[in-house]
Amino acid sequence: MSARTEIQGFAGQAGRIDCAIDWPADTPRGWALVLHPHPLQGGARDNKVVTTISRACVQHGLVAVRPNFRGVGASEGEFDRARGETEDMLALVEQIRAQYPEWANAAWALAGFSFGTAVAARTYAGLADAGDTALPSALMLMGAAVQRFQDSEVAVPADTLMVHGEQDEVVPLSETLDWARPRDVPVVVVPGASHFFHGKLLVLRALVQARLKVALD
Repeated sequence: MSARTEIQGFAGQAGRIDCAIDWPADTPRGWALVLHPHPLQGGARDNKVVTTISRACVQHGLVAVRPNFRGVGASEGEFDRARGETEDMLALVEQIRAQYPEWANAAWALAGFSFGTAVAARTYAGLADAGDTALPSALMLMGAAVQRFQDSEVAVPADTLMVHGEQDEVVPLSETLDWARPRDVPVVVVPGASHFFHGKLLVLRALVQARLKVALD
């Protein structure tokens, strides 16, 4: 999947954030933060949708950071319905930038799958609200469940890549369309795809690569 993968811990509000970091073969041109599905339903950083997104990012020359959320693997803390997880990701972004300024202050992408989309969207909004001058060049939400973990209005950019399976059995397509419609965010529908994009991962990877090419090239 990458030239090498290393495991590294960072500090979150509830303790350790356990991260896998996938490195490209050549000098990194930026980085990506890729967030996994629901921790209480088996979600973890090695989920196949997460690793598919990460692989596409690495192939585009990005360092892909795949954290485990609270209570998953060696990450400390307990599930907090995207609230504490968002605070952890904001802290992680700050630490990545401080530790790896040579590439972490370049262009970057923020992606999530399922529950991870809620944390990704809230992280984007948190950075924007704080006046961050280096917002992600690409926000990518796959099988979005933002609307299920939204305590307040969450604004996302109009060029957000939202990809949803036509036959999603976990988050119905109609639910995501209802969330995207008032925000004027297009939704790419993958015909025949389930929530976990069984048999459609190559399509998903191609969509991610196309978005990265527009955003970063």
